[in-house]
Amino acid sequence: MAQRKPKRGPLQFLQFGVIGFANAGIDIGTLNLLLILFHTDDRILLLLYNTIAYTLAVANSYYWNASITFKRSAQGSNRQRILFIAQGLISLGVSNLVFLGVNEWLDYIAVPNWMRYNIAKGLAMLLSFLASFFMVKYFVFKDYGKRFIK
Repeated sequence: MAQRKPKRGPLQFLQFGVIGFANAGIDIGTLNLLLILFHTDDRILLLLYNTIAYTLAVANSYYWNASITFKRSAQGSNRQRILFIAQGLISLGVSNLVFLGVNEWLDYIAVPNWMRYNIAKGLAMLLSFLASFFMVKYFVFKDYGKRFIK
């Protein structure tokens, strides 16, 4: 009699979270390094810095999540790579919108630059992390085969 494979949702979310924590270090660390080396208040440069930081974190995310979190369903196929890039672009859009929007709002209420950038980045990372997890789990590394154990 065939049995359904156990859902790995909580374990996957925990693994994705641990990898996400490392990615957060890359993301916020890169942003802060760029701000230290090339300080700016220009929205276009802030958008560029956030995009660079996010892109480095997403590249790291793909490697580790394909190797660990979604190993069972990661095939390394062109389809999965394209879907991963698409979800990365959507998550980047979420990250940039939240980063710029929260940054503007915090600027309006006179929060100092360094604190403002990091609060905005933190919220951007949280929301893009959640969007990314569900897109990666249900679209990129969706397990289309092997639905039952013998």
